[in-house]
Amino acid sequence: MTSTIEMKKLASKNIVSPKGFSAAGVHCGIKHKKKDLAILFSEVPASVAGVFTTNAVQAAPIKVTKEVVYNTGKMQAIIVNSGNANACTGKQGVADAYEMQGLAAEKLGIDAQLIGVASTGVIGEIMNMEPIKNGVAMLAPNAKLESGIDFSQAIMTTDKVMKSTTYATIIDGKEVLVSGTAKGSGMIEPNMATMLGFITTDANIESSELQKALSEITNLTFNAITVDGDTSTNDTVIVMANGLAGNATLTPAHPDWENFYTALRLVSEDLAKLIARDGEGATKLIEVEVEGAISDEEARKIAKTVVGSPLVKTAVFGCDANWGRIICAIGYSGATVDPEKITIKIGGATMVKNGEPTKFSEEELIEILKMHEVKIYVSLGVGGGHGFAWGCDLTYDYVQINASYRS
Repeated sequence: MTSTIEMKKLASKNIVSPKGFSAAGVHCGIKHKKKDLAILFSEVPASVAGVFTTNAVQAAPIKVTKEVVYNTGKMQAIIVNSGNANACTGKQGVADAYEMQGLAAEKLGIDAQLIGVASTGVIGEIMNMEPIKNGVAMLAPNAKLESGIDFSQAIMTTDKVMKSTTYATIIDGKEVLVSGTAKGSGMIEPNMATMLGFITTDANIESSELQKALSEITNLTFNAITVDGDTSTNDTVIVMANGLAGNATLTPAHPDWENFYTALRLVSEDLAKLIARDGEGATKLIEVEVEGAISDEEARKIAKTVVGSPLVKTAVFGCDANWGRIICAIGYSGATVDPEKITIKIGGATMVKNGEPTKFSEEELIEILKMHEVKIYVSLGVGGGHGFAWGCDLTYDYVQINASYRS
């Protein structure tokens, strides 16, 4: 293993920046005005890994993309639409998803079994395929940064902002990029979130090792965010690794494995936090850190319970230092706790120490809670487990957005 992890965040790069990737995004008419159809393409078939929704009701594109990931083991492109989830649409929805795959294959001149499909938007409406057909004809993927931006814009629904991030690392003396983009704003309760995430890298790695890494990292990142407690029908994260950086094949035994793994984790964590920050109607990102739990898994469980509590979320929105809501959520999390050992801090201010309330300045706490990022720290004192979760405040606007989503 490398003794020093080499890592650099690149603000000026995006999903097309790793070698050999190109993209496009257009408005085809699924939505009224905004871009709604996108494609991501690799010059060569790429190793692929995927994680998908745990909802028992899964959208038609999930079926198609799982076949590519798990049966073909390689992916060269993925076509994505927003505005219609193609979920709960029966046999017609499955046929439409396969038709999207076929249209993309014809456009790109590659095998359909190398093309994934992803959709996001309204559930339960049959896809209008005419705009899709017209849109595919307009797609002209290229490696310009503007095309990466077009892709990111075309996958958005109620998102207020695009979500992209890129890291560079060194493997075998060669620069390797890992870049990602995602959409997600509401119906966010992983496993996973109402989210689509796409990660590209020019690293050389087999699909099996990439899948193991993504599955582990998902538990620490995408599965550690919550906005509203709903699990979507369409959640998908895809990683494509085309090997064009020219490094030796990566495995955990490779001396630079930690460089790659860390870059993939950081990209995933950035995207997860960007989704939590952009929760529908949200004004604040909430981070909960838990230490001293029985295990890392229990620490993450408690952190996610706290950040997912509607009462905690509304207290943060209202700048109310109501720590009783935090300790209540800790207690009903189902994890092992000793009330007499619990310490709670908001920002740098201690609310509870070893189970006993402490004096604190309401004025100081109000100022902390007014910030755009609010940190809640919990120490349990019962073990060595450590974990994080991210979410957002719950606001009046969340109700308004979701009360009128279809209109």
